[in-house]
Amino acid sequence: MKFNRYCAVAVITGALLLLLLSACSKSDPAPTRARANASAVIPVTVASVLQQDLPVYLNGLGSVAAYYTVSLRSRVDGQLVDVKFKEGETVKRGALLAVIDPRPYQVQLEQAQAQLFKDQASLRDAQLNYQRYKGLLQNSGAMSQQQVDTQQSTVNQLQGTVNNDEATVNNAKLNLSYCHITAPVSGRIGLRLVDPGNMVHASDTNPMLVITQLQPITALFTLPEDQLPEVAKRMRKAQLEVDAYSRDDSTKLATGKLLTIDNQIDQTTGTGRLKAVFTNEDSVLWPNQFVNVHLLLETRKNATVIPSAAVQQGPQGSYVYIVKPDKTVEVRNISPSLTQGNVTQIASGVAPNEIVVTDGQDKLQSGTRVEPHQQNQNANDGRQDAGPAAAPTQTRGTRRSGAPSEPNPAALNSASGQGRQAGNTTTGSSNTGTPSQ
Repeated sequence: MKFNRYCAVAVITGALLLLLLSACSKSDPAPTRARANASAVIPVTVASVLQQDLPVYLNGLGSVAAYYTVSLRSRVDGQLVDVKFKEGETVKRGALLAVIDPRPYQVQLEQAQAQLFKDQASLRDAQLNYQRYKGLLQNSGAMSQQQVDTQQSTVNQLQGTVNNDEATVNNAKLNLSYCHITAPVSGRIGLRLVDPGNMVHASDTNPMLVITQLQPITALFTLPEDQLPEVAKRMRKAQLEVDAYSRDDSTKLATGKLLTIDNQIDQTTGTGRLKAVFTNEDSVLWPNQFVNVHLLLETRKNATVIPSAAVQQGPQGSYVYIVKPDKTVEVRNISPSLTQGNVTQIASGVAPNEIVVTDGQDKLQSGTRVEPHQQNQNANDGRQDAGPAAAPTQTRGTRRSGAPSEPNPAALNSASGQGRQAGNTTTGSSNTGTPSQ
């Protein structure tokens, strides 16, 4: 009886398993097919092809230099009795800065003036005698010609002595004026190097203080020698604009003008030195500060540009993925003309207002259906100088989370900033990849 009971349980269990397997085998495969179809639509980031002015910059490394740097030293020997300035103070030209004990030089001036007064009296006496001798010779002949000539020579000698005394007086006055040290240029005073009470000498090698003119201020930078002829050509037509950026090349510090090109090229580096001048009204530039200099060479009007991230490289050259109105992509060969920062000027291959893929190209081939996402951020190539004077450009698109939306060229025009690059201007594109036809 127990055996029959066990057999019955086994038969019932087997029947249940068969029914379960049959139900699974008869399930609808539609969800699997739906998932396969859904995976064929690839989300991508897109941007519009824009037509805009494209600024072309030449970039170099440089350092800031004061417009004038003056190391003030004493021109006379004496004790420094008074300091009229504060460290870090900005002074005007002619302002009194320090006083050296003037009393010894005042005494020298008085002595020279006394000697001058004495010699002038002797000169006047000699001149009167000369006139008497000359009159006696002409009227009565009581004086010989030799005596008249000797007296005239005496007058000339005393005149020379008086002239020498006058020079001595002027020298004493000059030394006395050197006791009052004034600012030869307007600028900012550095740290005080000599304290009051110390003796200073005209032969001292160390200065008493240093004045640097910071407004205006200059920047020295280098460019490859191959770029210098084009810069010189542009300089003859108009004054070129120069921007100074911070050490990390992300923050614009000041805008100035190109002043000149050096008269020789450094053979060891193959570069030429250039000087730019900045008004520096807000004192953001300091001498010996490292800066990245961007020289605006030209502005290309109505250039056709796309984000550099959209440009791919293949065996047949550069190409992009174009998103068509039916949300499929087309592989299009292009001819890049110039890469400036994160935008590329296209000579041929695309037209304004077409949509290009900027991110997600590795999963695409011709005819692939995509779900485009707009670039939804304004970018200025990582720099903080976007404004009315900044030239617009586009940045690399990044895949964003959120609901997909249709590409809108008018909205994509807002994803533009200033097209610049930390290195020198280049052509072509650096992206790599191979199109799948």
